[in-house]
Order: sequence, then C-alpha cells, then structure tokens
Amino acid sequence: MPAPTNAYQPYAALHAATHGAGDQRPTAMRVLFDEGLLHNGLVGKVFLVTGCSAGLGVETARALYAAGADVYMTVREAKKQQAEKIIKDIRSSAPQATGKLELVFLDLTSFKSVRAGAEDFLKRTTKLNALIENAGVMMCPYSKTEDGFEMQMGTNHFGHFLLFQCLKERLLASATPEFRSRVIVVSSAGHRFSEIRFDDVNFEAGYDRIAAYGQSKTANVYMASSIERHYGHLGLRALSVHPGVILETDLPRHQTMETVDQDFDMASLIPIAKNIPQGAASQVWAATAKHFNDGAGYYVADCGVGIPWKEGDSVGAAGYAAHAYDEVKEERLWKLSCDAVGVGYD
Repeated sequence: MPAPTNAYQPYAALHAATHGAGDQRPTAMRVLFDEGLLHNGLVGKVFLVTGCSAGLGVETARALYAAGADVYMTVREAKKQQAEKIIKDIRSSAPQATGKLELVFLDLTSFKSVRAGAEDFLKRTTKLNALIENAGVMMCPYSKTEDGFEMQMGTNHFGHFLLFQCLKERLLASATPEFRSRVIVVSSAGHRFSEIRFDDVNFEAGYDRIAAYGQSKTANVYMASSIERHYGHLGLRALSVHPGVILETDLPRHQTMETVDQDFDMASLIPIAKNIPQGAASQVWAATAKHFNDGAGYYVADCGVGIPWKEGDSVGAAGYAAHAYDEVKEERLWKLSCDAVGVGYD
C-alpha cells in the first residue's frame, strides 16, 4: 500500500541535511534507545536475521542482542569460522545481555540448504517474533543458483521467499496483541532500476546486472506488500526497507569504486552515504517500532515510512518508484514464487 499522507517519520529532521557517513542520523542502537528498548526491552523476543557474516546483518544482530533478544544469525557454512568470531565480538560488546546468540547455517542460493536451515532453526526455539531478510548480492556477473535461477533474483528473492514460507507458521503462532510478528525484507532504492520481467525473470535473452539487481529489489518490495495483504489480519506484519547508501559493506564487492562512479555518480552518493550502524537503523526500527503493530505493508527508508521518488532526486535517494505498489503485479509475483519454490498458493 502507498505511504499514508501522514507518514510516520520520527527522524525526518535528522535526515533533512546530510553530511555523509557518521553524521547526525540515527544508528540502530539509537533507535532502540529512543524506543525504550535498548535495556532489556526485547527480552523473550526471538529474531532471525539473514546475512550475518558481515555488514548490516552483523550490526542488526548486535543491536537486537544488546536489547535482550534471542538472535539467530544465518551464515553460509563456508563462513563458520568468521561468524564464530563475530559472535564473540557481539557478546563482548554487550556483556549485560542475557539472550541467546546462535548461528544457523543456510545458503540462499540452494533451496535444499534453505529448507535444512529452517528446519534446524525450528527445532531450537518455539517462537519467532521477527524475520529480518537482510542477505543479498548486488550486480554480480551472470550465474545461476543451484536451482537454476538468475543469481540475484534467486538469492535476493526466491531464497528469502522460501525461507519465509518455511517459517510462516511459527511467525503466525508467535504473534500477540502486544507484539505482532514481522517480516522485514531488505530492499533498496535500486528497485527503481527495473520492474519484474515476468516474461524473462532469469534474463535468458541477455543479462543486465543493474536491471537484474533492480528486479530482485522490486521483488523484495512486492513480497512485503503481499505478506501484509495475505497475513496482516492474522497478526503478521511485513515491511520492505531501503537501508540507505552504505559504501562500507561488501555488498558491492563485484564493483570497483570506478564502476560505481561510472554507474551512479559517486559525488552524489558521498553526502548521503551512511556508515554500517546507521545503515542498520531502518531495518531495526521497522522490526521493533510499535507504530506498525496495527498496520504495515510500507516501504521504509531513513527510519520512516517512505515517500515517492521525485524526478531530479539522486540515485540513492530514499523515495520509492511508481511501480513499487501494484497489487496485480504483486499477486502475479506471489503465484510465480510459490511455483518456483514448490509451495502451495494461498
């Protein structure tokens, strides 16, 4: 659903004038502090965060753990040693925290691995209050997932869609009037680069790495809107999130600074860029803010409900594209995704 006219944007003033990474804009920890949650406010709540071998996933897990939550961090098996060091670092940064902090091994490029990881998680806990689908790949060379999908669409959308389907019943069962369960799907301003290419989602007719990324990020927006429409009345809320321009993560590892400059004009990105703690703020806010207990389905950016993108805005600006809200196309993608991952349509 499009943003309401009275968009809830508690940090709008701090985003009015930006000065680059580390400026006055809020961090994930600041958001939890302002919500009154930082000191054990999330005790008893269970979060699963994907993509926790580096970057925003790590910072998201760090903030939630500091607030007392049980946090399960997904990583690929190949990143086990690196992830174990991250676990130690997070624990040492929040010695007062009493929640669980555990790894779940899964690879979003493999449906078999996603199912196995979800099954392992479900054996370890009886609750899941929020699923934060943070992992992703960006503008990589052409390749396919284990199940035959173009890598960006397969990882960023289909893998996450299957993970949600595997965990859906636990999310629904965990919802309470005080804390509706949530799915946070990390999208990007890059969704503006492409709509869904329903006639060629795998780019068989010719690969465009930027359009493929844009398609996968539009799919993230559609997925959140569809979850809200299908399950919102049952106590399961969903939001898509643009974390901002973060140049410090390894997401753009398939690009050099020169190609980023060629594609997007680096000079326009540096003033609006965020550091990693700031980049994690919007998804943590979306996952915890009480505002969304009664309704969601929005595109979130800059720790607020998003607004439309305007012609002349920079490529990294927070606004959403005109195609971001389209119930007919959202439902078409939902059906396509159910078929793709092998689950029944509901």
